Amino acid sequence: MLLCLDIGNSHIHGGIFDGETLCQQFRYSTQSNSTSDQMGVFFRSVIRENNIEIDEIKHVAIASVVPSMDYSIGSAFIKYFNVEPFFLQPGAKTGLKIKTRNPLEIGADRIANAIAVMELFENKNVAVVDFGTATTVELINKDREYLGGSIMPGLKIAMEVLSTHTAKLFPVNIVKPKTMIGNDTVTNIQAGLYYGHLGAINTFIDNIRQLTNDDVTIVGTGGFASMYQEEDLFTTIIPDLALQGLRIAWQKNHK
Repeated sequence: MLLCLDIGNSHIHGGIFDGETLCQQFRYSTQSNSTSDQMGVFFRSVIRENNIEIDEIKHVAIASVVPSMDYSIGSAFIKYFNVEPFFLQPGAKTGLKIKTRNPLEIGADRIANAIAVMELFENKNVAVVDFGTATTVELINKDREYLGGSIMPGLKIAMEVLSTHTAKLFPVNIVKPKTMIGNDTVTNIQAGLYYGHLGAINTFIDNIRQLTNDDVTIVGTGGFASMYQEEDLFTTIIPDLALQGLRIAWQKNHK
């Protein structure tokens, strides 16, 4: 079995694959000061709780945007699983043609997303909108070229900035409001977060379609993607997109 980890700034999203089948998923709050022992014990525990034997995990693939965790998590798998993990990083085989000015700057999670859609939507232009700690957009064309994208503060960050940098605003639940015009402070903030993000993403998608002058498949992923599923933004929503991309990347590098 292959254990894949998408290590983000807020959460670690894990998935266990048996061949191409995603058997189990789990999430864990990212704690950059965690030791290798803490991480090793946690991973062994969560795997056992999912009724999988530890020695069934033969391989590990990791996409990380938190460099401070890479050593402790890598050491955890060496010590507690006797497995040397594969990190998706520059130099790995991806099948992508990176067309950005500095390919080393692109986050491993974005590369994993791109690898997945490149295989899932062959010979198509694809834009990925990933609702993570930051909301990212990337464009991959039908020639397997990663053309770049955009980054903006995610919904949770935007809400936290409002509550910490204003005297009278406060944290709210991030949900779709019933109307764009709220009638109290809570619904005002919720409307601003939801519809502000919606407007930005619609603008990105419109410009991407103009840029390609062709059909574009729009894929949503990340924690808040499902909140926008009724807005006719996406061709499809794939919550485990980065994990699928990691699985494909591991296969490309271990044939």
